[in-house]
Amino acid sequence: RPAHAAAILGQVNAEDLRKLEAAGTKSAVSAGCVLIERGQYGSGLYVILEGTVVVEAPEGERELGPTTIVGERALLSEDGIRTARVRAATDVSVLAVDRLDFEQLCADDPALADRIQSQATLT
Repeated sequence: RPAHAAAILGQVNAEDLRKLEAAGTKSAVSAGCVLIERGQYGSGLYVILEGTVVVEAPEGERELGPTTIVGERALLSEDGIRTARVRAATDVSVLAVDRLDFEQLCADDPALADRIQSQATLT
């Protein structure tokens, strides 16, 4: 992992980052590809490591880059449905964490979901 990885998640502490990295898979996504489709069941979350994504949500469109998490809302909601479409605006590097692994991390550390949600709402 790169030395700057501790800064990836902003408000999420280094221990949380270590847990997500252990559970996740680093992937490259080409510009224009859709990572998340609105209305679909949320199968996981992504930590943006490099590049820029565009989030198309009912409240508007915005660009997000490194240090942001996308897809957490569906994992933390009761119905598990995606509320936004997320596509790669540039080539991006992401850390993908699937739902079951995230749920296990939260079962092991119940405050993790609160910390992820707090960080995500700051972005």
